[in-house]
Amino acid sequence: MRQIVLDTETTGLEPEQGHRVIEIGCVELENRELTGRHYHVYINPEREVEDSAVEVHGITNEFLADKPVFRDVADDFLAFIRGAELVIHNAPFDVGFMDHEFSLLNAGYPLTREICGVTDSLVLARKKHPGQKNNLDVLCRRYGIDNSNRELHGALLDAEILAMVYLAMTGGQTALSLDEAGAGQAGGSEIERLSADRQPLPVLEASEEEVKCHREFLDRMAEKTQVVWDQRLNS
Repeated sequence: MRQIVLDTETTGLEPEQGHRVIEIGCVELENRELTGRHYHVYINPEREVEDSAVEVHGITNEFLADKPVFRDVADDFLAFIRGAELVIHNAPFDVGFMDHEFSLLNAGYPLTREICGVTDSLVLARKKHPGQKNNLDVLCRRYGIDNSNRELHGALLDAEILAMVYLAMTGGQTALSLDEAGAGQAGGSEIERLSADRQPLPVLEASEEEVKCHREFLDRMAEKTQVVWDQRLNS
């Protein structure tokens, strides 16, 4: 199963108020293992970034001035996520912004849920830990995941961290490390299915001498206490 763990950063909180996506970060999972493939881009939003948003992610208007606009990256982004299950923390926020960006292009782009499955890891966390805080920092502490590099929000870093949190939260898989390039390899292993046509396992019977020794051992135990195994053997 192909999954894409995704995060975005934006100019503000409401696409209905004209806010735009300024960063997209994605990492790919295949059968619950990081493949090393990722998608990452900064985007010129063609508007100002709110000061309150800059305080969260540190991405300034000056930094974004020479970055591509969304229409220039839309097709590559769409090709990367198409057909995958997206794993997103607070999915309605990111999906809402993605759909808003596609709608602005007026080119017949589909809604995200028409081409991808969507799993909201925040909903999963709330079901698993009801009545508790379930933001990404809290989940990292809960599952023992190192997020010491996360001084500011960043789409690619947050996607990498969320991948580790998601694997730990959904399957007890916590031994996952990232290499210098930001890719990683999960420490869990796949279940190995045995073929129905395999040779039967040999059954080794106890020898007469082994049965005699076991009998003598049970007799010695019976001198001190009731021996349940002895009752079962004679039943």
